Amino acid sequence: MNTQLVKYTVEQISEGFIFNEFEGKGLFGLSGRLTIQPEYQRNYIYAEEKREQAVIDSLLKEYPLGLIYFNKLADGRLEVLDGQQRITSFGRFISGKFPIKDERGLEQYFSGLAADKQQRILNSILLVYECEGLESEIKEWFKTINIVGVPLNEQELLNAVYSGPFVTKGKEEFSNSQNSNVQKWTTYINGSVKRQDIWSKALEWVSNGKNNIGGYMSEHRHSSDISEVKLYFESVIDWVSSVFVEVKKEMRGLEWGRLYENFHNKSYDSEKVNMLVKKLYDDPFVQNKKGIFEYVLGECRDSKLLEIRVFQEDVRRSVYDLQTNIARKKTVSNCPHCALGNNSNKTKIWDITEMDADHISAWSKGGKTTKDNCQVLCRVHNRAKGNK
Repeated sequence: MNTQLVKYTVEQISEGFIFNEFEGKGLFGLSGRLTIQPEYQRNYIYAEEKREQAVIDSLLKEYPLGLIYFNKLADGRLEVLDGQQRITSFGRFISGKFPIKDERGLEQYFSGLAADKQQRILNSILLVYECEGLESEIKEWFKTINIVGVPLNEQELLNAVYSGPFVTKGKEEFSNSQNSNVQKWTTYINGSVKRQDIWSKALEWVSNGKNNIGGYMSEHRHSSDISEVKLYFESVIDWVSSVFVEVKKEMRGLEWGRLYENFHNKSYDSEKVNMLVKKLYDDPFVQNKKGIFEYVLGECRDSKLLEIRVFQEDVRRSVYDLQTNIARKKTVSNCPHCALGNNSNKTKIWDITEMDADHISAWSKGGKTTKDNCQVLCRVHNRAKGNK
């Protein structure tokens, strides 16, 4: 791979600057010869992180912005390999997209700055490495360089490695903050649209796991058809919203793709589901509210998902002492289940460390975590009992 260090001024880079409100479709500079935002790059995030002001302050104070990297294409055109966020920041400022605060705290757009300050920004020197080589070399370098700014996340790296029409279409759909579905999506999914979190989740679901995303992107890289991703993604979201009609904050970030795979073929009465969810939310013994949804989908069989409040130690010991005293008088095991059997443990007195406190009437069936609903069982019988 060949590299050449070139000096540009901010004015040269900004010449013919074209700003598109939907960043995913590209920004251009150097009179159209420079693609500032290739489709494999991340969306613009400096505005969200309030770093635009810092970029302009650096130019006004004549601080260096750090090395910038361009990829030189076969036709002589250039695209930004690293430095997109910084270039976009000063390009947006020069184009009047946002103001900065001056030394008096007053907002100033570029057009309102004193002429000497405007020239100081426009004449700022940028050191740029122009890189030329095979696509695989360029993309591998893009994965490894880490100049200034916000580090790339995993999906942004994958977008670079598997750049092509599939990534372009995927970003248009799932990385567009103007998409009317974003609010609904983020009800169930954690993360930022601009940092590719929705796009990543859609790929994870359709490919059946995070470890398969790269393979799926590689397989579809040169296709502009993302209908399979959209259909599967929408199926998961629609299924969740149809089963759980009342939205809870704890639903955000759950493994809905896995839950869809495991349970979407079952039939649920949304009204009954809603009543059960409400009952579980109101139960003070449920410690893990996030586990409620999988618990309900699984027909209330796995109470471990709820992290039910366990019996206090003083209750467990008191019940153990009571059961043990009665058992010794009757010459039977202090585990009620062992005492009923016809085996070697029928008369065994278990140590307290060998027994678990258990709900007599299962918690999932309305039993309370109180002393009068507590018994101690040997661990073999307690684990075999389940929700019976």
